[in-house]
Amino acid sequence: MSGAVPRAALVVRVHNGKPFYEAKFRYEGKQVKRRIGPAWLEAADQGWQKRKGRVTDGHFDERMAHVEAASIAAKHVREASERERVERERRTNGVPFRQVAHAYLAWLGETKGAKPSTQADYAYLLAEEGIPAKRGTGKSKGYIMRALGERPAATITGRDVEAMLKAIASTGVSARSVNKHRALVSAIFNYGMRESTFGLPANPVSQTDKRREPQRDALAYYSPEEVEVLARALEAGQHRDPSRAPVNAAEKAARIAEDHRDAALIRTAAYSGLRLGELLALRWGDIDYARSTITVRRAVSAGEMSSTKSGRIRQVPLPDQLAAVLISQRDREDFTSDDDLVFCNHLGRPVDGSALRRRYKAGRDAAGLRELRFHDLRHTYGSNLAAAGVDLVMIQAVMGHGALSTTSRYLHARPASEQAKAFTRVFELSADSDSAS
Repeated sequence: MSGAVPRAALVVRVHNGKPFYEAKFRYEGKQVKRRIGPAWLEAADQGWQKRKGRVTDGHFDERMAHVEAASIAAKHVREASERERVERERRTNGVPFRQVAHAYLAWLGETKGAKPSTQADYAYLLAEEGIPAKRGTGKSKGYIMRALGERPAATITGRDVEAMLKAIASTGVSARSVNKHRALVSAIFNYGMRESTFGLPANPVSQTDKRREPQRDALAYYSPEEVEVLARALEAGQHRDPSRAPVNAAEKAARIAEDHRDAALIRTAAYSGLRLGELLALRWGDIDYARSTITVRRAVSAGEMSSTKSGRIRQVPLPDQLAAVLISQRDREDFTSDDDLVFCNHLGRPVDGSALRRRYKAGRDAAGLRELRFHDLRHTYGSNLAAAGVDLVMIQAVMGHGALSTTSRYLHARPASEQAKAFTRVFELSADSDSAS
């Protein structure tokens, strides 16, 4: 821009029968019009003429209007120059990575509708150093923001990102954790490269290497007998501290009801394969005993009711063993209507997932079982189905997996001897066919 102030022309306009001055000028090839104010004019045979007397406050005669028009034009030039300076600075230095990252988080929730748990997880990875975690007593290490936060996003190189990844790896975290940070930074740059966002020139993460993660061990899972041992331990209250006896009969009854609920929840997890969030969101109306199905419609995510992980509704078979568990669980005084939660606290609200995990671990240890996670109850479901020879595609459908490769992890549960027998039958048929020909 030249920065020269254009000469503004005066134009008389009329609104509601009253005249006012308008400044009109051209700047950078565009016509600009700005209202000045009421004109000190009166109607005449040939149009408008100056009114007699002293100009009252708030009105403009021709001389005053010219001065104001010049001021308006100068202000327009100053503002346009400032906008150009900001844009030039943005192009030269770029917005800081922190701003791009925060915009990505907002877009993830508002536009993409990411689950609350995903948003909370990413927000924690992008938190400043020292920010407390939402669960537990830990604090954010702030690896990403410490390395990249203040840096202009457009100037960050692959070397910068690689240095950040090496710094994270040097703390002793797993390769999977390093890759998780890498994937998030890559997603932020992909978002920032859009013309509709920040127009970043490239994604420097593409110039870095993904860490090699160790091969996963075969999924550990419980047998149906072990599931029952775990459920009975919770049902009997073996996970509770014996030194903390209930203070009265009401508290004793509440504990017994909670223990029976937790045992039913454990059995449901192992015999339906529902994720923890899906279990906590399950309502009585989702259970169809006549058709032997459970409809999975929603999940609790970061304490909020949300969609399932895949965003799709699915149906899960209801075996007789689980139907009996749920029927007995519904035999309670409150919260038994179709809209009520199957597994709820004494107020009818969702069970606290963190507290449930702690009780699960205590029950597991009290029962002397292997140290499997609560989520391994879902793997227990898939592995037991695969071991029984259920078709993988069917397992994929009932578990809500997006890809068959995820379901194939349960093939390890099928005895090799059984597979060998199946292969033997195939080759026997082939051999017989060759002989016949």
